[in-house]
Amino acid sequence: MKTQILFDNDGVLVDTEHWYYTASAEVLASKGFLLTPERYREIMIHGQSAFLIAEESGVPLSTTDQWRAKRNELYQHYLRTEDIAIPGVKEVLAELSGKYRMGIVTSALRCDFDLIHASRGITDCMEFVLCSGEYPRAKPYPDPYLLGLEKLGGEKHQTIIVEDSERGLRSAVAAGIECVIVHNRFTENHDFSAATHRIGKLEELLELLK
Repeated sequence: MKTQILFDNDGVLVDTEHWYYTASAEVLASKGFLLTPERYREIMIHGQSAFLIAEESGVPLSTTDQWRAKRNELYQHYLRTEDIAIPGVKEVLAELSGKYRMGIVTSALRCDFDLIHASRGITDCMEFVLCSGEYPRAKPYPDPYLLGLEKLGGEKHQTIIVEDSERGLRSAVAAGIECVIVHNRFTENHDFSAATHRIGKLEELLELLK
């Protein structure tokens, strides 16, 4: 029986992945580099940076670090101005709250996460949030979810992970924890063959957990 849930954030609880890609692509385009959605998905599966395409062409890391800073500013602009809510998420979490111990394990920067959730109410249902830099190695390594499990204090067989990307799924599998993939149009072409379950929207998790 499942008693605790670890949620990814981007693409599962909020619709932000398109805007992170858009911000990255726009900054790279201003420097003469084309970042297609297909190449971006390939890069992100392995937990690498979108600016890899420039670094492969010889652009030094010191320069792409400056570009990343510009991307981060643009991304935060989109977070403030675009509708990133996923319908039904708050209602699902409210129903799960009190029945399950829950936490968020995300690759987002803490500053971005706090901006996203400043007045959303989603984190009210969570015991903790783990962001980028708060675990030894990022997804697809198992470290983020193993630390999340440690914070919940339960066993692997009592836990289920909710993800939307192949990188996140790899992290869950490496951690030895069952994983549910929720559909996200931005990651729909990822390889989810190792997932325990696949659902079309988060509301289906309620029936799945019965």
